[in-house]
Amino acid sequence: MNSIKIQVPSLTENIRMIESFIDNAKDKFQLNDDIYGNIMIAVTEAVNNAIKHGNKNDKQKNVTLTLLLEDGRINFNVEDEGSGFDFQNLPDPTAPENLEKPGGRGIFLMKHLADEVTFEEEGKVVRLGFYIS
Repeated sequence: MNSIKIQVPSLTENIRMIESFIDNAKDKFQLNDDIYGNIMIAVTEAVNNAIKHGNKNDKQKNVTLTLLLEDGRINFNVEDEGSGFDFQNLPDPTAPENLEKPGGRGIFLMKHLADEVTFEEEGKVVRLGFYIS
């Protein structure tokens, strides 16, 4: 199994490093464009949530992104140093009362772009799985 890890301080400008990390993974593992696009959006959204909501933009706290390549799938684990969140009770971003709100679509997007999304450690770890074969 191949595994690659990157850790970045909780600054939104570090999303660029995450994008480069994903670009390198695309080249290294010959990911097709459809999967690459889904990975790019879902993983950067997860990291952005970890920076903003998990670590509350505290640059003293890090976000760790781990890529794990297993048979026929690629997994990304995004971990923050925050206190977690209640991932069981999220507002539905497609509900009429939420359509005009500027945020609240990140996890919805992740769940629609990744083949599997799981939360662990009270929501401090998000696992995104994508089938690649």
